[in-house]
Amino acid sequence: MQSSAVLPVLFEVLPRVARIAAYIAVGVFAANLVVAFGLVERIAGLSRYLTSPANLPDEVGTAIVTTAASTTAGYGMLAEFRESGVLDDRATLVAVTINTFFGFVQHIFTFYWPVLIPILGREVGFMYVGARAAIALAITATGVVAGAVLLSDRNTTPVAVAETDGSGGAVNAVDSAADASTDDADDTDDSLRETVEDAARSTWTKLRRIVPRLAVVYVAVTLLLRTTDLESFAALASPLTNLVGLPGAAVPVVVAFAFDTTAGAAAIAPAIGETFTPKQAVATMLIGGIISFAVSTFKRSIPFQYGIWGPEFGSKVIAVNTGLKIVFIAVAVALLVA
Repeated sequence: MQSSAVLPVLFEVLPRVARIAAYIAVGVFAANLVVAFGLVERIAGLSRYLTSPANLPDEVGTAIVTTAASTTAGYGMLAEFRESGVLDDRATLVAVTINTFFGFVQHIFTFYWPVLIPILGREVGFMYVGARAAIALAITATGVVAGAVLLSDRNTTPVAVAETDGSGGAVNAVDSAADASTDDADDTDDSLRETVEDAARSTWTKLRRIVPRLAVVYVAVTLLLRTTDLESFAALASPLTNLVGLPGAAVPVVVAFAFDTTAGAAAIAPAIGETFTPKQAVATMLIGGIISFAVSTFKRSIPFQYGIWGPEFGSKVIAVNTGLKIVFIAVAVALLVA
């Protein structure tokens, strides 16, 4: 492949990879420090209402709280807990599922409230955001139930005894913090510095493994997108809209919504009250969301999840996330058009 085709992709992908890597670094570093300084009890208090019934350790509560501020940082924390042995694969999938609603919360303030609701109007805007919130909450509740049924002490180890990548990470940090409590002031300062340095080394080790993989997959996917016609996904729109009895005008809206949420909202807004009832408008946008998963999974989820977890476990995370979203969106659409 010619370098003239690759260079624009690199200029497009590298800033994105750098931004994601920075969030992952924050999440992993915070995970180590939270465990090291015994902050789990303070941070995870409210989230214990979710983690305790799901048979997850309190450490997961810190990732849940973090996800409400940054999904990427929250995932970084979960990746660190999985690597260090706090969570096995099954427990990690449950934790990722529970995180869904908290990942949705941040979008209320960054996108739904300032952008989407003004475009759609108060009634349809609140209906759509409410529907998405209910879907996310249902997925989180499903994760709690799954944890209660599928997890036991064998799937989790609070404050893991295993080391991460042989670099110490959260485990050595815990030992350093415990030793510091018995030393004088000078030794405490030294131990504090060592704890932070251990957390930084563990974070750097994790980034050295994740970032190259993240960059390679993003570049490969972006190059493929440049040479592949994704419009074929739009062929799914007509059968879906016909199945639930939506107007024919829903098809172009679904296609637009699948590729750009803001454009889809702008396309349907003038037709609300004329071509679409409020419920039909929300159902149309939700169907657009179903089709957009095929696009967004390929464009964003695969590079991101493979970068954090690797292809094998990343595929499991994608399958669980996408499957649950499609199921609950379908339920919401069925209720809207009933």
